[in-house]
Amino acid sequence: MGRTYFVEEAIGQYLSGLSTKLKPYVTGLLIGQCSPQRDYVIWAVRTPPKEEQKEDSISPSKLASIDEEWITTHASQVAQMLPGGLLVLGVFIIATPELSKDSQNALRKLIFSVEKSLTKRRLWKPAEEEVSDRAALQICSATKKVVCRTYDVQDPKSSAKPADWKYQSALSASWLALDCTVNVNIHIPLLATSRNHDLEKNAKNGLNRWSKQIEDSVFLINGQVKDDDTELLEGQKKLRGNTQSSAQFSDVKVLTQLSQSSSHRSTATVQVCSGSINLKGAVKCRAYVHNNKPKVKEAVQALKRDIINTLSDRCEILFEDLIINEGPHKKNLKREYHVLPQRLFVPVAGSSVMLSDYKFRDEAAGEIQERFVEMLDQSVQAEDIHIAEEFNTVDICPVTDNMDDTQQKQLTKATLLLKLQQNMGVVIAAAVAVFASIFSFNYFSD
Repeated sequence: MGRTYFVEEAIGQYLSGLSTKLKPYVTGLLIGQCSPQRDYVIWAVRTPPKEEQKEDSISPSKLASIDEEWITTHASQVAQMLPGGLLVLGVFIIATPELSKDSQNALRKLIFSVEKSLTKRRLWKPAEEEVSDRAALQICSATKKVVCRTYDVQDPKSSAKPADWKYQSALSASWLALDCTVNVNIHIPLLATSRNHDLEKNAKNGLNRWSKQIEDSVFLINGQVKDDDTELLEGQKKLRGNTQSSAQFSDVKVLTQLSQSSSHRSTATVQVCSGSINLKGAVKCRAYVHNNKPKVKEAVQALKRDIINTLSDRCEILFEDLIINEGPHKKNLKREYHVLPQRLFVPVAGSSVMLSDYKFRDEAAGEIQERFVEMLDQSVQAEDIHIAEEFNTVDICPVTDNMDDTQQKQLTKATLLLKLQQNMGVVIAAAVAVFASIFSFNYFSD
């Protein structure tokens, strides 16, 4: 039996509106949430036209001309604007009857390309039991016939499976929200052996280590530690008969472990560094879950991923901005302080779920409004843009990039000496372990 997608009623109207403007075809993304029992689609977003298409009103007439890279780039940017719990869970295409035969092949290719692009950016791994089916929605512009199929993105040889597509009114009008503020103070070394001192790559490696701390953290929901398999709303009154869009908020505290447990053994790592990145501040995190008896495990997982995504996305946005404004080959010879983009939330009519985005200090409301129209096809009022937090900083310490031969030799000798000391430490530790097995030696990196 195939999966069932419960779909916000307004999406049907949105897709009908796109098909009336259609030239030969239009593509777009389906946004929502997967759960073990059922899946929810709460938004559909058309692929924005490229600049040359805007200017010349050009519309490709064959599906073979679909710009796969453009669609996957759009999916990555949309993913940055989604709060925890939401994801790009499918692709749609509205095409003329003449193109309908090729539509399913085009959809299959796009689904795997989009998923591959999104997976590259993630610092977390999906759980084994997680739903890996993604929706391929095909609509005929003439007959309005809707065909929904799914593909398992974990299986490259996956074939199409039929799925039900059911519209429902006020689908996300009373979803559950989890809010938390996470204090961040992350020190990321820049290795001297890294020739180009790739800030983004180094930051990602550092955040990867930090993300494991978040994964292992304890989450207090409204001051309580709850069992994974209990219902999130257990012991709370559920809102009933409420047709207005309103979310039930839960306040969450995140408790990170100060050190590894004694059962985990680690070794020292000594590295020669020529600089560092320091991330400091308090980041606002939010996740949404459906209101059909969600489990605590689903809610905590959604919030964990939002915590990891929001910091990773901000670093990515900042470093892209630095490359655009300062060039990729700029030498960091002095200490620099940068401000991470602030998080903001924007309400959507008919839904309790808010969209998210990031703004720089000098960015005007008009630029944010334009981005929502372009990326999500959503008109946003300036007064509806809610800034969620204060500014957070990135401190980039000096990177020595102009070492002469003598300095390079000294660095090489220092590296070899440190490695020798490490090896000697291992030998000594092994010897001590032989003669005094009752002692255990744990080395922790700084």
